Formats: sequence, structure tokens, C-alpha cells
Amino acid sequence: MKNVFFVLAAAALLSGCVYNSKMSTNADQLQHHRFVLESVNGKTVSSKGAPLELSFGEKQPILEKIYVSGNMCNGFSGTATLHKGELKTSELAMTRKLCSDAQLNKLDATFSNMLRQGAQVDLTEQQLTLATADQTLVYRLADLMH
Repeated sequence: MKNVFFVLAAAALLSGCVYNSKMSTNADQLQHHRFVLESVNGKTVSSKGAPLELSFGEKQPILEKIYVSGNMCNGFSGTATLHKGELKTSELAMTRKLCSDAQLNKLDATFSNMLRQGAQVDLTEQQLTLATADQTLVYRLADLMH
């Protein structure tokens, strides 16, 4: 009986030390990284020109923002907040040219809407995923920015 009590006590004690492995991505993890778009909603994306990029620059700790830039059809840049794994911006500047590739025009609007509404960010070693209820963009790590 003592052994059963000891095992139950040890299990109760250890259960208080369980680590939650689901952690939110933060700005420190993204800063100075460049990613290239691989897929949208599970479909592979191919660019006929420059790679479709998303880069994160310097984190601004006082403002709790991070610099974001990149390109789809159009180039974009601005600052975003990253709170509890949600990347959101209302300060994204984007060029407004019409591209001959309809998929790239649609991606511009999709990306812009995702960041205005707020996209969940999931970062693994080599992959970044931005997701909303109806859109998922998957990027692969290209390199570190300097």
C-alpha cells in the first residue's frame, strides 16, 4: 500500500511540472530572417521571376513592433506587431502595379488581408507558416539578413 501511495504522490508532483510545448512564436525568433514562399493553401507556388519573399528586420522593443518587408507581385514594407503568435499590421505600404500573372495579383491581396486581420505564425527550424481561418502560406527559410 505504501508503494502505491508513493507512486501516486510522485505522479501528482510530476504532473505539476508538465511543460507546454505549444509556445507562441515571438519577434526575437523572426528578426533578421528571410523566407521564400513555397505554397498557398497546400498548392505549390512558382514564381517566374524573383522569389516571393518575406523578411523580418529589426525588432523595436519600445514600440513592440517588428519591421516586415518582401514581395509578391508588388513590394511591401512596414511594421507589424507579434502578440501571442499573431502577426498583425495596419501600417503596410505596398506598391500598386498590376501584374501580368493573375496568381501573383491574388497573392498580393491575400497577404495584405491576412496581415490586416492577423495571421497565426508558426516557426519551425526551416519553415514559417502564416495562417488564418481560410488561408495558409508556407515559407521556407532562405537565409539570415544582415
